[in-house]
Amino acid sequence: MDTLVTQLKALAEPTRLRIVTLLARGELTVSELVQILGQSQPRVSRHLKLLTDAGVAERMPEGAFVFYRLSENGGGRRLAEVADELAPDDDPVLSRDLRRLESIKQARAEAAQAYFERAAEDWDTIRKLHLSEDEVETAMRNAAGKGPFGLMVDVGVGTGRMLEVFADKVKKGVGVDINHSMLNVARNHLQKAGLDQCSVRQADVGALPFEDASADLVTVHQVLHYLEDPALAVAECGRVLKPGGNLLIADFGPHQLEFLRDEHYHRRLGFSDDEMQDWIERAGLVLSHHEALHPEEPAGRLTVKIWVAKRG
Repeated sequence: MDTLVTQLKALAEPTRLRIVTLLARGELTVSELVQILGQSQPRVSRHLKLLTDAGVAERMPEGAFVFYRLSENGGGRRLAEVADELAPDDDPVLSRDLRRLESIKQARAEAAQAYFERAAEDWDTIRKLHLSEDEVETAMRNAAGKGPFGLMVDVGVGTGRMLEVFADKVKKGVGVDINHSMLNVARNHLQKAGLDQCSVRQADVGALPFEDASADLVTVHQVLHYLEDPALAVAECGRVLKPGGNLLIADFGPHQLEFLRDEHYHRRLGFSDDEMQDWIERAGLVLSHHEALHPEEPAGRLTVKIWVAKRG
């Protein structure tokens, strides 16, 4: 009862109701809320603290930024959603807030697209070296199993594509990446796709922000070859996997394309089945499936490999 009273008190203030209405439409930083609300940063921060303390909103640090969103669980989110539904459509203050929100989202999308275009040339070069993404994604969906999966964690979320690929199989999807600009690209893509059950957050693959045995599906798509210690990443993914859950890894088989190391920052030129199985077993998992997707013209092309490991 005390928690409910606290949450109702947190919502019983005009500015906090405005904030809740905005957060019901996606994650926002303090600076973005300051722009929309037209209030000082200390005042907005105080309102946010009251909402987070009450369990209505939650704080998601991301490098120099802090994003806020409605709480994932508990009655606070339900109360916030009801408050948003009851907010009058013709209220001039809320209408102005929503117009400003759209302007901010547009500016964020333009910045994300600019970053994406700068990186796209590198990605296009690598895509031409292996099978089409459609074929790889179909193989990954088949390898993961039918689902449904309660929580999916996508490590190295990139553009958010893996969350889109598995969206119909997951109740909740969270993508993590260390790159803030890449997270903005993913946020933009997920918003356009209408995937409200999916979100992203900043994290290092060596220290995932999830409890032990919390995820039903963990995906690692074309990430390990960038890492200094891929074995550590596999172990960390194994830590967050539930009993019976699946770790799905897609990466390149061994190759000799040195220009990928020199020009595209690949630290590893692919992985063998033996070393992947060793890492999987050291993580306390069991390799349950592996396959190789060979290009039609193997000379100078890359083989994509898929490994599925289970937590017993």
